[in-house]
Amino acid sequence: MVSRPIIELDDVSKKYDEQYAVDHLTLSVKKGEIFGLLGPNGAGKTTTILMLLGLSEPTSGKVRVSGIDSTRNPIEVKRKVGYLPDDLGFYQHMTGYENLMYTAELNGIPTKVAKERATELLKKVNLLDSANKKTGKYSRGMRQRLGLADVLMKNPEVIILDEPTLGIDPEGVREFLQLIRQLNQEEHITVLLSSHHLHQVQQICDRVGIFVKGKLIAEGNMESLGKQLFLEDTYHIHVSASPLSDDLLQKLKAIPNVNKVEIERSTVNLYCQEDVSATISKVIVESGSSLYGIQKKNYGLDEIYHRYFEGREADGRK
Repeated sequence: MVSRPIIELDDVSKKYDEQYAVDHLTLSVKKGEIFGLLGPNGAGKTTTILMLLGLSEPTSGKVRVSGIDSTRNPIEVKRKVGYLPDDLGFYQHMTGYENLMYTAELNGIPTKVAKERATELLKKVNLLDSANKKTGKYSRGMRQRLGLADVLMKNPEVIILDEPTLGIDPEGVREFLQLIRQLNQEEHITVLLSSHHLHQVQQICDRVGIFVKGKLIAEGNMESLGKQLFLEDTYHIHVSASPLSDDLLQKLKAIPNVNKVEIERSTVNLYCQEDVSATISKVIVESGSSLYGIQKKNYGLDEIYHRYFEGREADGRK
């Protein structure tokens, strides 16, 4: 039996006056998945998150988290979801430990359980040594890690992170992302991560949705995104061979599903609609040239993202 997605948005729209902030969005996230919502600022990511949390009502469509309607039962959804906004505030005169205990009290967690949970989480986010330090003295990266411990105090089924690495130094970002992946693997928590930082999303997300002007224009893993957004040049094959005669190049260009061939000294880059690596190798060897290496290069998220938007601007699509 196929389990129901833990996050579901069914044809969801949010309009302000006549402007769509979110435009007929349909999306599902499976339990235990890390899903990246990727898009430029103003794309509608935060509006989508607020509707998931029941903090904003959709103009139309259905929003469900853990099978609960976020619009009709927002309190129930909040019990299931931990939310980390881009800048989380703490009581600065209180220590990290005291802030977590206060969160536990608000959620009705018994004191004994809360103490054990707070200590365990402070250890997990590498803040145990700073547990008794006032949060007003915490760095931005420390506050974000404390924020992660804070949202985990109530054992949520889902955590939603909205631009969680803004203002954190590169080493802090690396540690934070590793922590997200570790928590996902150890506690099987579903994560929805919103960001405009391409490489960060690529590092930890199982699937990615590219979001622009309120619309989800593509979603999937790296390979499926490449197929969706680069229909003609899904595969990029890098070949090192010698000699590269004109006759050989013509034979390579004539291979079915090869769309473009580019030469760089003793290397050839072929842009293909299908993976024709085996045929390329055969043509090179049978032509009498030496094949030194052949490598299929996947499109990185950065290239997918930028080349797609450049293409949209160039041909005038919206």
